[in-house]
Amino acid sequence: MKRMILLFALMVGSQLYAKELKAYVLYNSSGKTVDIDDLMKATNEKRFIFFGEYHNNPISHWLQFEVTKRLYTMAKSRLMLGAEMFESDNQYIIDEYLSGKISEKNFQAEVRLWPNYDTDYKPLMEFAKEKGLRFIATNIPRRYANMCYKQGLDSLKTLSPTALGFIAPLATFEFDSSVACYSKMINEMGHGGYNMALAQAMKDATMAHFILSNVDNRNVFLHYNGAYHSDNKEGIVYYLKKQVDESKIMTITTVTQENTDKLAKENEGLADFIICVPETMTTTH
Repeated sequence: MKRMILLFALMVGSQLYAKELKAYVLYNSSGKTVDIDDLMKATNEKRFIFFGEYHNNPISHWLQFEVTKRLYTMAKSRLMLGAEMFESDNQYIIDEYLSGKISEKNFQAEVRLWPNYDTDYKPLMEFAKEKGLRFIATNIPRRYANMCYKQGLDSLKTLSPTALGFIAPLATFEFDSSVACYSKMINEMGHGGYNMALAQAMKDATMAHFILSNVDNRNVFLHYNGAYHSDNKEGIVYYLKKQVDESKIMTITTVTQENTDKLAKENEGLADFIICVPETMTTTH
C-alpha cells in the first residue's frame, strides 16, 4: 500500500513538474488559451501577418519557422516573406541569392546580416530559396535611420534620388507623436527621445511601404519583426492601415512572464495571438 501511495505521489509530482517546464503557452488577445491550430485557422482571409519576436528568444524563432511552413501548405506560391532584419538596399543581393545567381558565401559577405542570422533567420531564408518564395528586405538602411535620429527628418531630403528609393516616400510620410509606442519613447527617453521616436516611425513607415509595394491581391505576406514594431497594431501596422483594411491584418507577439499559466493583464490585447514564454528561457545571443 505504501509503495502504491509513493508511486502515485511520484506520478503527480512528475506531472506538476512537467507543467512547470512548458516552453510556451499560446493565448488569444483576450487571454484565452489556444493552440497553434487555432492560430493557423485565424490566418484564413488574412493578407498581412506580422510575427513580433524577441530577437534573442528561441521560442519566437522556432514558432516563426513552424508558422511559415504551415502557411506555405495553405498558400503555396502566394506566400511572400519579409523581415525587419534585412535592409531595402540589399534586396537585389537577396534576389540574386534566392534565384541561384550568387553563392551563399557571396550572399553572406555582402548583405549586412544580423549576428544571429545563422541560428535564427537563415532557416527562413533557406526555406524561401527551397520553395521559390520572394523574401523582401523591408527595413530602412540603418545609415539613413541614423541620419534621421541625429539630424532630423529634413536631413533625408538631401539624399540622392537613388537613396530616396530605399526609404518611405517623404512626400507622404507623417509622424504622429501621439501614437502610444512613439509617445512612450519620447516621454521615457527625455532629450533626444523625439528624434528617436521619429527614426522608429521612419523605420515603420519604410517597412509598410516595401510590404505594400511588393504585395499583390493574391499574396499572403508574412513579416518578421521585433514585437515593438507591431504590438497593439501600432508601428508598421499603423502605417499599413492607412491603405489596408484592418480586417485583413493579423498580429502575433512574444512576451515573457515568470508564470505562464495565466496571461498577465498588461499583455492582453497586445496582438491577436500572444506567445507567452517563461522568463527563464535561454536566449540565442
